[in-house]
Amino acid sequence: MTVPVSLVEVNSALPENRVGTDFYRGADAALDDSVMFKSPKYRRHMGPDETAADLIVKAARPVLDRAKARGDGPVDLLITNVLLPDLPFTGAGAEVAHRLGERPDWVLDVHNGGCVSFVYMLKLAKQIMQSGGAKTALLCNVQNSAGQVFTQPTIRTKSHAPVPGDGCGVGYLRIGDESPIIDVEIRQYVEYATDVGLAFDDDRKYWQPGQSEMDVSFTESKVAKIIGRGNQLVPEVVTALCDRIGVRTPDIDVLVTNQPNRMFLRNWREALQLKPERHLDTFDEYGNLFGAAVPITLTEAVRDGRVGPGDLLVLAGFAHAGDMAGAAAIRWRAGG
Repeated sequence: MTVPVSLVEVNSALPENRVGTDFYRGADAALDDSVMFKSPKYRRHMGPDETAADLIVKAARPVLDRAKARGDGPVDLLITNVLLPDLPFTGAGAEVAHRLGERPDWVLDVHNGGCVSFVYMLKLAKQIMQSGGAKTALLCNVQNSAGQVFTQPTIRTKSHAPVPGDGCGVGYLRIGDESPIIDVEIRQYVEYATDVGLAFDDDRKYWQPGQSEMDVSFTESKVAKIIGRGNQLVPEVVTALCDRIGVRTPDIDVLVTNQPNRMFLRNWREALQLKPERHLDTFDEYGNLFGAAVPITLTEAVRDGRVGPGDLLVLAGFAHAGDMAGAAAIRWRAGG
């Protein structure tokens, strides 16, 4: 018999600095015209002294306090995904575990997965837990490039700079069927891995000394390809997941995806035949939160009562330029 694994709780932590689009004015005219990079109204920026580990600890501590109050044991498995690591050669997991007073058997810093990394971490955790390797797990997603990369003097004037926002979302899993992860579908499209990268005006490596500022490389042809893939990948992976568990996509109660832009959100919703209120949208308030979008958006929805006991919850998205896509189905608080 398959051991059930549940996503019991989610929580988020956001930087206090709420930034309007006027911060970026002076950028090129594409700010107003771009489909891919049309700006959200607001986003959060990390401060110069804030770290990814700080945000994770802030989001995770109340979750773990509640878990211990319920009688759960220590965290056996800790997985992180941080877009911009605090240090280039170590992940955040060990520091986070130490600051939380935990000593997990497993500490995994997962650096791929991008905007669908929360779903990817769900699959990893579920596999490890069902194999008997862990009874509890803490999944941690951080997006921290908005205030650190896209505010640089020569970068903030570019059309894509206003789109990202910073934040952290965490999820707590344990063995049990109170909020079971029904299934997870992950698809790898490794041929697209090099379609996104870093750019420097002087062509230096990111670790070499120089005056140029780090940016994400975009060209018109690459953007067109990403739009085409993104419109297709998410509906495909969600439909495949729903087919496997025997439900129609219009019967999804709540869909939570990554939040890249308004165009993708609308197109995904329409392709899956979902009403707007069933596909959660935090883009205008928080911008593109990359991998952290799914747990942060879900946290907001739970707090607002938009996800109810027994709802079929689907989490989905695609990564980078389309090198990964994934979807997870969860029966949220099935026990009521």
